[in-house]
This record gives sequence, structure tokens and C-alpha cells, in this order.
Amino acid sequence: MAIRDKNLVINEYYHLYNRGNDKKEIFLDEEDYDRFIKLLYICNSKNDFNFRNSIVRNKINAFDFERGEPLVSIVGWVLMPNHFHIILISHRSDLGEGDYNPITEFLRKVSTAYVMYFNKKYGKTGSLFEGKFKSKHIGEENYFNYIFSYVHLNPIKLIQSNWKEKGILDKNNAKDFLEKYKYSSFQDYFGQGRRQENILDKNSIPEYCLCNHIKDLFKWIIKDA
Repeated sequence: MAIRDKNLVINEYYHLYNRGNDKKEIFLDEEDYDRFIKLLYICNSKNDFNFRNSIVRNKINAFDFERGEPLVSIVGWVLMPNHFHIILISHRSDLGEGDYNPITEFLRKVSTAYVMYFNKKYGKTGSLFEGKFKSKHIGEENYFNYIFSYVHLNPIKLIQSNWKEKGILDKNNAKDFLEKYKYSSFQDYFGQGRRQENILDKNSIPEYCLCNHIKDLFKWIIKDA
């Protein structure tokens, strides 16, 4: 579950992540990935919605749903079998008062909604995630580009588990794999347009972001790429 963190401040970039208890998988099939991805969009609102009542029963495309003003601006994300990463910033200074934090509230809503869906589907009880989400402040240009690269290259470990230590052995294969991997924002920057792009707020991407060329991602995280 998500727990309030007073250190999360407005108008600063953060890398948020969490994984399953005991490193267990939190996405068991395509439907699970799809639900979490849609929740990234639906739950990014101060308003509360029931996914089944608002989306499923009304047969609405989740990315067409009128959710209201977002709590945060997401600029990158990836889902892996047992964990997720999100890069975001919140400009909602009107909401960051007292004990209410828009970043924490967003993660609370996503986590709660997904755990309820997962436990009901698989007949589980209790927590799914390994405690509260983790956060790292992104305060420098170089670190932002490193994290942006790391998040979008993360799926490569599914085809080469030691790529971070050994470097990518087959860059063409890695590029092809990333372009086909549906569970991240990679396609929204380097592929063709899709509805999931609505999750992102590209206006909140810093000017120095390496969003234009795939080769820049490789260069920033892999030596001699």
C-alpha cells in the first residue's frame, strides 16, 4: 500500500517504485497488466471512481473517461512481472497542504484499486506489495536522464538478465523487443501513437530529457553503446 511521505514535495521529479511481497509476481497475465495501466490514468484524479461501475459496466474506453484534473504529471513508467517504476512530478500546489500529498494520494489510489482487483480475481487476501512504495528524488539533469533511460530499458532483463553488468549483447534485438513491449511508455516516445499515451503529460518533460532518440537512451546507461 502507499503511505504518506512528507518528503515528497511539489514541483520536483520523483522516481517511484514497488514490487511484490517476497519478489512474487504482481502481474500474472495480460489482463493484469492492462488493468494496472488503465488505473495509472483513471486514478490520477482527485475524484474517486469505481473502475467496474465507471468503466466496465458503461463499456467506456478507460482513456476516454472524464477523470477531472490530474493529481500528478507522469512522464515515464514501466511494468515488469514483479514490480513497477513511475517517473512523475506534481504541480498541484493547491492540494499539497497539511497531511494531503497528491503524489502519495495517487499511489494510494492505484495500489488500493489494483490490490482489490488482484485479490478478488485470484482469491487472495492481504497485501500484494512489499510495504510502502519507495521514492527517489530526481534533482539533477544527469540523474533524470539516467533514470529515464533505466526505466525504459528495464524490460531488457526479460531477454538478457545481466545486461546492466555486461552491457547489451545484441542491441538490435533489444531495440526490437522494447518497441514491441506494451507495458511501458517506451512506445509512446519511440513508437507509434496509442491510447495509453494519455497517461503521460509530455508538457511536464524537462527540456534536457532524452526523449527523441533511442540511441541516446543506450548511451546514457550503457558504456560504449
